[in-house]
Amino acid sequence: MVYLDARDRQLLESVAKATGLARTELLRRGLWQLASRTLGDGTAGSAFDYLTETASEQDTPPDLSEHADDYLYGGGYERWFGAKNNAPAPSKKRARVR
Repeated sequence: MVYLDARDRQLLESVAKATGLARTELLRRGLWQLASRTLGDGTAGSAFDYLTETASEQDTPPDLSEHADDYLYGGGYERWFGAKNNAPAPSKKRARVR
């Protein structure tokens, strides 16, 4: 349980509204950032540890690392999200830009 004064509570509410994240998640992320800057030596609390621990929570295609260019430049995200939403995939082929 955390007790916040009115100013801190208003700031937390504003950030929660702007990001759509839960207040608890914002507090966790703030703690991780502070720990990363303060500890900064790769010990528990580093930003990299946080990223690797939460990577499986992200809604990403399972083959993203193998086909990154297609997702970034070739319309792969649109096809993937369309398939997830049962929408038809775009039929036009797109040139890959690098």
